Amino acid sequence: MGRVRTSVWAVALGTVVAGVPVAAYAGESAPRPLPAYRPADGAVPVEGKPSSADAPLVEAGKTYEDTIGPGPRFYRLVLAGDGSNAYVSAVVRPPAGAKVSGSDGVEVELITTAGKSCDNSTGRATFGYDPVPLAAAGVRWGTEDELCAASGVYYAKVTRTSAKDSDQSPWPLELKVQREPGRGAGAPTTAPSGRPTEAPSLPGTEAVGRAGGTGFNDARALGAGVWRDELRPGQTRWYRVPLDWGQRLGLGAELSAASVTKKYSSASGGLAVTLYNPYRAAVAGKDVSYDGVQAGVTLEKTPPVDYVNRFSGDRETRPVGVAGWYYIAVTMGGKVADFTEDAVPVPLTLRLEVAGTPAKGPAYKEDPAAGGFGVGADDRAAAKEGLTAPEAAEAAGTRSVMRVVASAGFGGGTLLLAVLGGWVLLGRRGRGATSA
Repeated sequence: MGRVRTSVWAVALGTVVAGVPVAAYAGESAPRPLPAYRPADGAVPVEGKPSSADAPLVEAGKTYEDTIGPGPRFYRLVLAGDGSNAYVSAVVRPPAGAKVSGSDGVEVELITTAGKSCDNSTGRATFGYDPVPLAAAGVRWGTEDELCAASGVYYAKVTRTSAKDSDQSPWPLELKVQREPGRGAGAPTTAPSGRPTEAPSLPGTEAVGRAGGTGFNDARALGAGVWRDELRPGQTRWYRVPLDWGQRLGLGAELSAASVTKKYSSASGGLAVTLYNPYRAAVAGKDVSYDGVQAGVTLEKTPPVDYVNRFSGDRETRPVGVAGWYYIAVTMGGKVADFTEDAVPVPLTLRLEVAGTPAKGPAYKEDPAAGGFGVGADDRAAAKEGLTAPEAAEAAGTRSVMRVVASAGFGGGTLLLAVLGGWVLLGRRGRGATSA
């Protein structure tokens, strides 16, 4: 029992030691439920409508929680005519075991009050083999699209596509609205001349334990290096990497040997990797079969993060047009459970290359950080320390408190620390053991 407790705390702190969690689970007769997707802190409940007539208002800088069945849902936006860009992302979360097909998925489209689709606005994503969290993003280009450049009311149309024999029940839906400021004088306006294609130079150093999150909101921060985690059949682990202007990301994922119950078996899509950009649009993805012995996926190195990429006609270049957190989702196919011990996690190794020196960003009219774009000192610190967004926010709060303590002087600072320590202790008691 002691070893199980140790493993749980190690995972929670993001300091998994290779092999320990596997040994801890080895004595379990039945697999525990997989961790559920963590919704965004402070997400606002909303109810999308099947027509635009009564569509609820959604605003930039906020994340919303809804449910969606097959078909469309409408949401209303009021956008300024200041050249800014609006991004609306939708994450659908099917329940474990839900039946999905390759034609099932989610689509986000931004339209005018006349029902016209904004130019190059629609984002689509479809499932592979498993019912995992799936994201797509729609865009309103504030300068490039004359039809949608004016200020006024627009609609985000989120459509869940579903085959007749697929799961038809309503699924949780996370909607996020982001705003990127308009470009200032001197910002680039032309498409890149070509897309650089290059295999990554993945590192071969010793792996360091970092336990991934359940989705975008608690993805574990990583930088360049080799990282160790573990997966069970049907599980997706999430990570995030800060990419500044001019930087490129290369990544590879490997599944090692599982505890096999049937020989000569394999699962199509047994290992799948998807890379998302800061506004949750897919950049690239790849999957391979897994036979319980070894599997590996390597994604081609991204183009350098560049503002002009958004004007490209290449679908894997266009999304790499803004600096910020890029997200990695790694899935072990649910069919792997047919020939392995589901209760015993399989070692996962991630190899990341972050190439290029951070460059000066383009000219903006305002600071893009408010919309979740760009890379700052706190982001680099979070990647170095391996923090999730909630942990990073807590760390930032702690640093703020320490600055207050330092400015209060020794005597007053000591008293303030004692009071704050009591608050923290009471808060932890209130959250209970699951706060780990």
